[in-house]
Parts: sequence; C-alpha cells; structure tokens
Amino acid sequence: MNRAFVRKALQFVVGIGLAVFLLWWGLPRIAHTTWTDVWATLSGLQASTVVGLTILMISGLWLVTFLYTGSLKGLTHGQAMIVNACGSSIGNLLPGGGAAGVVVTYHQLRSWGFLRRDISTMVIVTGVWNVLARVVLPVVGILAILIGIGQLNPVVAQAAIIGALIGLAVIVAFWGVLASEDFAHKLGRQSTRVWRRIRRKKAADTDFEKTLVGMRHDIIEIVRYGWLEMTYGLVGFFGVYYILFWFCLNSMGVQMPFAYMFGAYTVGRLLTAVGITPGGLGVTEAGTAAVLVGWGADPAQATAGVVLFSLYTHFFEVPLGVLGWALWWASPKRIPADAAYDEAGEDEDSVDVRVGGRQLEEHRGPRPGRI
Repeated sequence: MNRAFVRKALQFVVGIGLAVFLLWWGLPRIAHTTWTDVWATLSGLQASTVVGLTILMISGLWLVTFLYTGSLKGLTHGQAMIVNACGSSIGNLLPGGGAAGVVVTYHQLRSWGFLRRDISTMVIVTGVWNVLARVVLPVVGILAILIGIGQLNPVVAQAAIIGALIGLAVIVAFWGVLASEDFAHKLGRQSTRVWRRIRRKKAADTDFEKTLVGMRHDIIEIVRYGWLEMTYGLVGFFGVYYILFWFCLNSMGVQMPFAYMFGAYTVGRLLTAVGITPGGLGVTEAGTAAVLVGWGADPAQATAGVVLFSLYTHFFEVPLGVLGWALWWASPKRIPADAAYDEAGEDEDSVDVRVGGRQLEEHRGPRPGRI
C-alpha cells in the first residue's frame, strides 16, 4: 500500500478523532457547561433564523469569490464559487487540509483551460491576501476592546500578537519581493536552504529562488490590477461572517458589547489556522467559548452560539463542496494553451513550485499567451 496514502489516512483519522474529543469532551468543560444545557438552548432555534443565517453564509461565500476573480483573469464568479466550495470542503475534512485544497484548486482551474503559471501566481497572491486579512483582524480587535472596554483579555492579546508578528513577516517578505529583484533572489536562496534542510532528499530539486524571480513580474501585475477587488472580497467576507457570528450568538440569547463580540470573533478566526485538526475544529470552538464565558456570557448560551456558528462555517461547507464537485464535473472543460508541453513529452513537474507544502506545476521554456 502506498505510504503517502497510509499517512494521509492516518492524519485524517487522528485529526477527526482529536476534533471529536475536543468538541464532545473538551468544549463543555472549558466553557463550564454540559451538552444537555447546550442542546436545550439550541432546540429553541426558529426556522426563520435558520434561513436567515443560511443566506448570510452564502452571501459571505459569494463575496470571497472576488478574491479569486481579482487574482486570475478570465475566472468567473460561478467558477470561483465552485473552487472555493471544493477547496473549503477538503480543508474542513483533513488536518492541514489547506494544502490539499490548493491541489484541488489547481486541477479544477487547469480543466477550465487556465495556465500553470497563472494558477501558481494566483495561489501565492491569494495566500498573502489571506494573511493580510488575518493580521488586520487582531489589530482591529485590540483597538475595539481598548476603545470600548479599556482592558485586554490576555488570551486575545497573545493570539493577536502571535498572528500579527507572523503576518508582518509574510507582508515584509511579500512586498520586499515586489520592490526588489535582488531581495527576491536572496529570499529565494534562504528559503530553498531551509526547505531542503527540513525535507532533505525530498526537496533536493526544489528551487524557490528561480520560482520567486520567475513569478515576480506576474505577481506585480496581479497586485496592480486586482488589489482593490481582492481586498473588497476579503473585507466583505470577514465582515459578513462577523454578522453571522453575532446573529448566531444573539439567537442563543448572548448579548454583549461590540468590543467583546468582535474580540471573540477575532480569536476564533485566528484559531482556524491551527492545523492539528481539520480547519481548527474543536480548538476554535473551545477557544472562542472560553473567551466569551470569561467575559461574562452565559456558558450554555455562549457554547450553543459558538456551535451554531461552527455548523455554518465548517460542517455546512462540506455538502456545499459535494455540490461544487458535481457542478465542476458537469461544467465544460477546455484544454489549456500550454498543454502542448505534455504532447512534446515534457514532464509536468519540470519546475518545482511549492505553495503550502504541496507541489504546483509549471513548465520551463517560453510562456504561452494568456487565456
């Protein structure tokens, strides 16, 4: 049996098992409540509320398509919705599933005729924009708490500082690459050395220097024409999801000042990046509930609201992903303009481009025209 398959299967089983443990056993204990009280609170949910929350969730997912269309010329919002739904469903099922989601995104976009180089550039730029958003969130959360309350919860402060520092490092590296080709060479060489030390023989052919310098012009072009659309998409997405978060908690009876609500939301969004469980499941809910209860929310109501929000942002995205796969399968396919390399016998992995630890594909030689 293939070792990679066994490793992925083991990661799936361990990740799901840990998420279930954290949700079923850890969440009520951290929030100082019981599942009996949580279910009793959730049972009062009205059908009209369910419909309204569903509309909000879909609105947020639609807004995030602007991130994709702004970073890949020719991509429609419908295609972006399919790509996002399928990638998110994979990410919500596997620990560290973001890397697998990148692979899914790549193959779907290739089937619609997009070039390897354009897809690779899109993945890098959208990844950086996501980091930018997650840097801004804790900063805004801190300001909201300081202005509205005058004191900062240590949990929020620690999560915000860590997220901000990591994000700041990514931003400096990203803008350094855009501003200076010499910086791109240096960063590429250092990144290659570190990656080869970590991966050893598996990364012997990896060359981040060539990748960064080769894609620098494409990244600059995308940022120049698509930055406003991408920013609008992410700001709209996180804004709508905060409204969804507020309504989920409010429908369960939790009523707190904006600063508290937004601070808890910020913590939750940061914890989704924890890769030990699929999409940070269990870790996110426990951390968010703990912050809310620590700020005085009723334990059962706060936990019920957090669980309801998780149903919309995690579990409901899985069936949406199944629908996305069906729509992708039925969609018209197109042979990419650079597919001639395959007919010439060129190996698809001729240039090793790694994003999120997974390999994307790009060819050597003259670049074909854009689609």
